[in-house]
Amino acid sequence: MTAVLEKTPATSADVRRRRPRRRWTRWVPYTILAIYALVGGVGPLLIDYNPVYVSLPDRLLKPGSHVSTGGIAWLGTDGTGRDVLAQVVYGARTSVLIGIATVVVSCVVGVAIGTVAGYFRGWLDTILARGIDILLAFPAILLTIVIAGAFERSVLVVVVALSATAWISFARVTRGVALTIRERAWVDAARVLGVRPLAILWRHIVPFTAGPVVALATLEFALVVLAEAGLSFLGIGLPNSAVSWGQIIANGKQYLATAWWISAIPGIALSLLIITIGILGDQLTARYGRGHVR
Repeated sequence: MTAVLEKTPATSADVRRRRPRRRWTRWVPYTILAIYALVGGVGPLLIDYNPVYVSLPDRLLKPGSHVSTGGIAWLGTDGTGRDVLAQVVYGARTSVLIGIATVVVSCVVGVAIGTVAGYFRGWLDTILARGIDILLAFPAILLTIVIAGAFERSVLVVVVALSATAWISFARVTRGVALTIRERAWVDAARVLGVRPLAILWRHIVPFTAGPVVALATLEFALVVLAEAGLSFLGIGLPNSAVSWGQIIANGKQYLATAWWISAIPGIALSLLIITIGILGDQLTARYGRGHVR
């Protein structure tokens, strides 16, 4: 008994010492994402890059080499002499902008459809639910490729193609929340008082979807960025005038044996972003994804 009592203070002290570490590590994903946002937002203002520029004397230079203009290619150059660092920076901006635009569009459409279907139920819920099931029968990436390949390459086409399937997850989550909230006492009271259905949806249903939607948005953002890179890698995503990590990786695949940095560096940047967003999404899901309705 004495031995147990003697170990208790030490155990409590160890727990108190470990808590700051857990709080500190929790902010690591936010810090990494802030660096990506800073690079994507400020980097293009500081680094000049021309996607159609060709400098054959500077092609396939190793990282840290001097270029013909007197500068230093910190991350090397590609097969046409373009700076890999500038491509990675501009590619970060492209990925972040497309990811945000796609998630916003998907969130608005999915939340609107999900809340309406979950609140009104009946034939409307049945039609929307069956429509979602039909879309789920098609592989998401296959439907995205078909839409993106059917039109001329542009940023708008990529956002529309990615949003065509990304909204489904938001609709399913918000529908489940709406089905639960519509049975609550304050919603019944609003109906008895004659509050319009749209006002009930906006004031009493939609606010409860914020937590799950934010947690889902982070995961969808990672999937969207990865899908956009895949489309660009296949050559059916963005036009040549836009810089994408997928394009950079595709341009360097023929030089993997001699100039690995062309594909490896943007690949590492893409992988780090996806992993970081996944960790952040798990944190938000653990906090808001379950038990959000009390």
